[in-house]
Amino acid sequence: MSRETLFVAYGEGDEAVRIEVIAQGRGPAIVILPSLGRDGYDDYDETAAHLEADGWRVLRPQPRGVGGSTGPMRDVLLPALARDIAEVVERLDAAPAVLVGHAYGNYVARMTAVAHPGVVRGVVLAAAAARDVPAAVRAAPGIAGDATRPDAERLAALQLAFFAPGHDATAWLHGWYPATQMLQAASSRGAVTADVWWHAGDAPLLELIPTDDPFKPADQWTQLRDEFGAARVVTRVVDAASHALFPEQPAAVAKAIGDWARALPAVARG
Repeated sequence: MSRETLFVAYGEGDEAVRIEVIAQGRGPAIVILPSLGRDGYDDYDETAAHLEADGWRVLRPQPRGVGGSTGPMRDVLLPALARDIAEVVERLDAAPAVLVGHAYGNYVARMTAVAHPGVVRGVVLAAAAARDVPAAVRAAPGIAGDATRPDAERLAALQLAFFAPGHDATAWLHGWYPATQMLQAASSRGAVTADVWWHAGDAPLLELIPTDDPFKPADQWTQLRDEFGAARVVTRVVDAASHALFPEQPAAVAKAIGDWARALPAVARG
């Protein structure tokens, strides 16, 4: 495994942004964007290794506030976070790339496809929530990521909303970044409603649906395909997984992404 840490910087003064990127492999680029309030390290290591072995270049930009990623953390909306990703893809000569948005990361992936279509070859929506999610499930990330709460309460939230039955959720007591979570939770408010980014421009879409994900119950599995059409949306169901998905079924996720991305139309670079 050839893994290195790179940095992409843009902007000046109070608006300066610096994004840490974990990069590995050679080939067409796949960019993994992590879930709400979490980093892009351990949760994705196995999936990234499988993709690298399958002939892909895997880039993992860390969100602002994680690792060496810095930048404005207040009053930041999705278009600014999408620019972070577009700058990474362009400056690392990775365009056009497949963007893999895990949970909240799919907001950023879709927004990038809307605002910077030239850097996007396709978008993978991994454990993307339905439009309507029960309140108890919607509240779970805030509980799970709150280190001031008792571990038992946090584990209950993790088992409810993130991990399939029989899977150990204790690793997710760690890896949360409160400032990043606050930034991300506020990023799609105000003028940046779901209608702005939901359609992901006209990028091809792969939806990975975990069988046990309460953020998308089975009666809503066809929602996206019904809305945008089977010619644009490919749906794959991942067994024995919930909203965490990647640490639960890394090999299955990597295979689904690689198979779909390989079937996309070839795009001339440069």
